Amino acid sequence: MSLSEKIYQHSPVALQNVLISAFGYQWKKRRFGGIFRQEYEQAKNRENYTLSQWNDYQQQQLQKLLLHAMENVPYYKESFRKNGITNKLIHNIDPASISPLPLLPKDDLRKFGPTTLVSAVREKNGSFFSTSGSTGTPAKILYSHAMHQRWFAIYEARIRNWAGVSSFIPRGMIGGRRILPSASNTPPFYRYNYFEQQVYFSAYHINSTNARNYLEGIRKHKAEYMTGYAMSNFFLARFFKENNLDVPELKGVLPSSEKLSTEMRQMFKDVYNCDTFDSWGSVEACGMVSECEHGKLHINPDAGIIEILDDDLQPVAEGVAGDVYCTGLLNFDQPLIRYKIGDRMISSDKSCACGRSMPVIQEIAGRTEDVVIGKNGSEMVRFHSIFYGLDKIKKAQVIQEEIENIHIKIEVEASLTKEEESVIRQRIVSQLGEINITIEETDSIPLNNNGKFQAVISRVKRKPLNS
Repeated sequence: MSLSEKIYQHSPVALQNVLISAFGYQWKKRRFGGIFRQEYEQAKNRENYTLSQWNDYQQQQLQKLLLHAMENVPYYKESFRKNGITNKLIHNIDPASISPLPLLPKDDLRKFGPTTLVSAVREKNGSFFSTSGSTGTPAKILYSHAMHQRWFAIYEARIRNWAGVSSFIPRGMIGGRRILPSASNTPPFYRYNYFEQQVYFSAYHINSTNARNYLEGIRKHKAEYMTGYAMSNFFLARFFKENNLDVPELKGVLPSSEKLSTEMRQMFKDVYNCDTFDSWGSVEACGMVSECEHGKLHINPDAGIIEILDDDLQPVAEGVAGDVYCTGLLNFDQPLIRYKIGDRMISSDKSCACGRSMPVIQEIAGRTEDVVIGKNGSEMVRFHSIFYGLDKIKKAQVIQEEIENIHIKIEVEASLTKEEESVIRQRIVSQLGEINITIEETDSIPLNNNGKFQAVISRVKRKPLNS
């Protein structure tokens, strides 16, 4: 834990709000300063592009990216050479025919992201950010300030604005940051970021008893919409409904991170009397999908080229799910070309009544994880933070056998020390309270019946309040 984190953990709530607001001020400057406004206006203008204009735009950006990668990025210099990718061939590649380019496996991004995948020619003020690592060791992604602003310009124009909201009005957020010390169950279960008008709710204290305090935070800070983890938002809305609480009407719910279900959409409609707008993106910032006002999911061609491919690396047919491969068009400092990101989408060849010439997909298939139930009735699905900073861990799986028993399977490059195991135990206790924990190192974690890796498995079934 860093010094700043220790100071925060031991500060009173009022001072924690000040510290969070100071962080929010710097974060807001990084994302929405500099070139953000001009990039935002350009992103809005591109929404009116015809299909031909989009093809021309992607072609120009792809050519720049590939030539830059060949000349300045050691990983691609070597990869292109091995695969016979020449300067002449690059000039004949377009967004519809990038299959000759080699794939970038996730393991290579993890291994070489901070080194040979970084360009020798970079924008200033670059920082590395970590992916969630929900299915293995996190990767490190390099963002310059300008890159951050390009990404958030498209995010604001499409994900926020299409939902009828913006980053500059009050909102509620449920995310993975630990805003309360350890497993403290003392309200308030939220903190306030003044400069971004953001009330940040804990994802680790959502239960029937605490629901009223979450509602207090929404009312007190006049949140106009909710964002953050889809499942956590769903759990909270369901507790509001089960407790017959009088919840204010919102402008929308913009969930992230987990697969959005029909049940979730209906719950948000019932509780907040608003629509839900799905989207897809990632820390890797190499592709973006946003839901328009007609309920269709559009690929954003200016964020990246998205391929949906089968096991033979062929484009899937209409209505068929495939693996997502992304070629980002915004980040030249650390180019990701045909990167297998680990998510799945269902293809579509339909157009949309909104009239935008942006490709439509049928569904973000994503991953479905089980829900772990805490002894106090709290519910959660995301546990990647318990493995943060433990680079020996290649893959991990959390299994809840019984309400008080958690079993963790881990694939490791080298055995964990007692101290590292202790870190994992402490982090689990901080999320679930005192509980029995077993840690098992294994050579391989089995896939589920569908041949997919499942990071969270629970054999404990929820009991509704009215049962």
